[in-house]
Amino acid sequence: MNPSKLTITFFLFLMANLYMHSQSLQPFELDATWKNKIKSMVDSQPTVKFKKQKKVLIFSLHTGYKHWTIPHTEAVMQFIAEHNAVFEVTVSKDIAHFEKAQLSKYDVVVLNNNCSDRERRDMFWDVLKNDSSLTEIEKNQKAKKLEENLIRFVRKGNGLVILHGGIVMQNNSMAFSEMNGGSFDFHPAQQEIHVKLVDANHPLVASFDPEGFTHYDEPYFFNNAYYQYNFRPLLYMELDKIKMKRKRPTDKIKYISWIKRHGKGRVFYASPSHNAQSYENPQLLKFLSNGLYYTAGLISCDDIPVGLP
Repeated sequence: MNPSKLTITFFLFLMANLYMHSQSLQPFELDATWKNKIKSMVDSQPTVKFKKQKKVLIFSLHTGYKHWTIPHTEAVMQFIAEHNAVFEVTVSKDIAHFEKAQLSKYDVVVLNNNCSDRERRDMFWDVLKNDSSLTEIEKNQKAKKLEENLIRFVRKGNGLVILHGGIVMQNNSMAFSEMNGGSFDFHPAQQEIHVKLVDANHPLVASFDPEGFTHYDEPYFFNNAYYQYNFRPLLYMELDKIKMKRKRPTDKIKYISWIKRHGKGRVFYASPSHNAQSYENPQLLKFLSNGLYYTAGLISCDDIPVGLP
């Protein structure tokens, strides 16, 4: 290879590596050092007074895309839930917990990046489809029943926390979308996002600086029930600041975290974060703590829907 071609090849290789690095943060294993660091941040948070210990299920199964941060998010939410002994925690990947009798044991369910397979975008069916003891009709009926159990669980007065890809769990279900406040549509490449506060005076975002915060993430876009705006938004991003290759939506902003009522129950959705590095921000940890406490009824705040623009 002549020198000029060698130079060009090296340049293309360098640019390709820079491009790949710009698309993601480096994954790392969940280890004791990182866990102790996060736990120390959580333990430094103020305590919350409560009358009775609550029970929470942290559900971390995925059947589709695997977020590398699933075990990190699980650990973070377990530290938050166990802080000050507010919650008794169960961690599982077993869909049997969504049987009616099992769900009745809990006060809050946390959905941790539960991306379903693209074939149907139905996690319950993904698990049941290989069960040879069930007919195809029975698989469909049971999958639908488990989803209905979760929706009824929330509607009757319990809590639901949905983190990042957890919104994809039953992504083709309008009933699931209406409970959540939306469905996953797509996301551009990972990039630095300036997350802004809808209302800096809202108690759930009190941990953040008024100007918001910056972190590296997948900028999630939503559809289906999202456009009903039947939620109280907390965080947003300005779309003209988001780098993307596909046609840009007409929205000026996109909400990426919100709270809402569903029947008598409470729902908290937070898109941040795809990367475990974001949890090293104590302000974000406190925000997630506030969201969990809200769904459990330990924090009362304005959750009136913003409504159609």
